[in-house]
Amino acid sequence: MNLDGHTLIRPEMENDRDAVHALNVAAFETPAEARLVDILREQAKPVISLVAEVDGKVAGHILFTPVTLSTEPDLKMMGLAPMAVVPGHQKQGIGSALVRAGLEQCGQMGFVGVVVLGHPEYYPRFGFAPSSRFGMDSEYDVPEDVFMTLELKPEALRGKTGRVKYHAAFNSV
Repeated sequence: MNLDGHTLIRPEMENDRDAVHALNVAAFETPAEARLVDILREQAKPVISLVAEVDGKVAGHILFTPVTLSTEPDLKMMGLAPMAVVPGHQKQGIGSALVRAGLEQCGQMGFVGVVVLGHPEYYPRFGFAPSSRFGMDSEYDVPEDVFMTLELKPEALRGKTGRVKYHAAFNSV
């Protein structure tokens, strides 16, 4: 997906790994998220990992990995985390483009829902709503408004209640 002639959203490739690691180190307060991406890339399957390339350089990254619902372990859901844009390119639509492209790919792969632990003023623009509306909660002790769910397939999450669990690697951050 080409945003503006200068920005390209594409799947992460093997030779992007160092740039993705450096990007996550620069975008977050600690290197924990960068290490998490490295671990998830190796251990979680399937993984949707996209980069935003600006003028040929990696400027953004997003990762989606499978999550499970305690009462419906076979339900196809993904967790969005982490997402990062280098500080010099934030607030230019790169993060939004990454989210939209990733959600589209999740839908194409047959996933029916996506959860995110994130800013309640950012993610609702993509259709995310508090997970409590679906009867779901997070395995992590977080405020209700920051744990959100997006239904990719209409009615697919109706009556699907329970606790959402992320890949074990998330416990390392």
